[in-house]
Amino acid sequence: MAFVKIWVHAVWGTKSRDMVLVDSARELICEHIRNNAKLKGFYVDEVNGWFDHLHCLMPLRADWSVAKQMQMIKGESANWVNKNRILQHKLEWADEYFAASVSENKLEAIRNYIRWQKEHHRKISFAEEYAQFLKAFGFSQG
Repeated sequence: MAFVKIWVHAVWGTKSRDMVLVDSARELICEHIRNNAKLKGFYVDEVNGWFDHLHCLMPLRADWSVAKQMQMIKGESANWVNKNRILQHKLEWADEYFAASVSENKLEAIRNYIRWQKEHHRKISFAEEYAQFLKAFGFSQG
C-alpha cells in the first residue's frame, strides 16, 4: 500500500471567463463536486469560487495524477450541470487550470482563502488573481 499525502490547491475558470456561476448555482456545483469526489474515492476538503472560477483544496489520490483528478472534477461537473440544466447556458470550463502543492502548515490559510472568495473578489478580479498565482509559482503566461 502506498502512503501518500499531497495536498493540492487547484483553480480553474469558466471558458472565456464567462460570469455564469451565480451564487445559488455555484453552491449546488460545489456541493456536487464534493459528493461526486466521495463517490469516485477522493476527498475535497474545500471548494468555492466566484462568478467565473472555482478553487478546490484536496489531497491527491495516490493512484491518480493531478490531471486525472482535475478531469474527474471539471469534466464530470460540467456534464452534470449541463445535463441537469443548473445554469441557463451551457457550462464550459477553460482548458487550463492552476494547481500547486500545499504544505500542512498552510492548509488552514488556504481553506480560509477559499471560503472567503466573495470578500476577496471585491478587491481583485479573477484575471488578476490568476496572474498573481502564476507569477508567485514561477509560471509564465505565454
